[in-house]
Amino acid sequence: MTNKESNMNQANAMMGLLAQTSIHAGTGQNTGVIDLPIQREGHSGYPCVFGSGVKGALRSRAEALCDDKESVSFVFGPSTEKASDFAGALMVSDARLLLLPIRSLTSQFKWVTCPDVLSRYLRDAERFGIALDAPEAFVLSTNEALVPEQSASDSLFLEEYRFEATAKPLDGLISQLAELMQRDDAVSVLEKQLVIISNDMFAHLAQHGTPVNAHIAIDSATGVVKPGALWYEETLPPETLLYVGLSAVKARSTANENALPMPAQSVLSTITGLFAEKHWLQLGGNATVGMGWCSVKIVQGVQ
Repeated sequence: MTNKESNMNQANAMMGLLAQTSIHAGTGQNTGVIDLPIQREGHSGYPCVFGSGVKGALRSRAEALCDDKESVSFVFGPSTEKASDFAGALMVSDARLLLLPIRSLTSQFKWVTCPDVLSRYLRDAERFGIALDAPEAFVLSTNEALVPEQSASDSLFLEEYRFEATAKPLDGLISQLAELMQRDDAVSVLEKQLVIISNDMFAHLAQHGTPVNAHIAIDSATGVVKPGALWYEETLPPETLLYVGLSAVKARSTANENALPMPAQSVLSTITGLFAEKHWLQLGGNATVGMGWCSVKIVQGVQ
């Protein structure tokens, strides 16, 4: 098979998810201090949303919006009782962290990232056919931070930590990050709020800088808290930027033996078309209290 034929049988895109509300994609109960922690990568501890959860959210949206339910099964696979008939034609990666909003003691929150996260995003983008310019290789010490020239300052506070800020021309990087954000002012806001810190400090803030909220249950008869009904729930904060890789192949089944299977591009278009008018997706739990809403931006890969 030639490269051209291979490309025709696969279609790729990347989906940027900018959290509009808190996200709780949980792992179930935990015996630690946090009763309901969020999903994290095992090797790095970075917050994420597992691909199974993202794919489930996409399927729910497709089933709600698509009139052709059969096509939905070709894209995602058949329902549970027929799961062994054929596999779906869409691959969905984990939602990986790119920018984490962190409180700043001296200004509005900052969008924080690190060289390791940026390098991984570059590799992932290449894998999904997105052409990006390689950013400059940054080597930062624990108390160093890079900021865009537009927001130059001598010092920077993130949570309780003080950093020595150095201004750098980051226009190319800012443009690439803005492509994943469904907002018109993405470039101007990133120019004011983007911060790059060392890998080790980012790992620390990603582990300890996420919100943890206390929850209680009220006894409807007495109007007071039920005995023992207190738990702590971790969330990803609003303004978190995640990205998801989408890769489609031609459908593995057809409506009948005389029909042609959906080509890869049609499979992918079924997903990207979900956000042509309404750029929203709900991820994780607690949807009934408004959690998990993300704005969606699709970046098409080279086919």
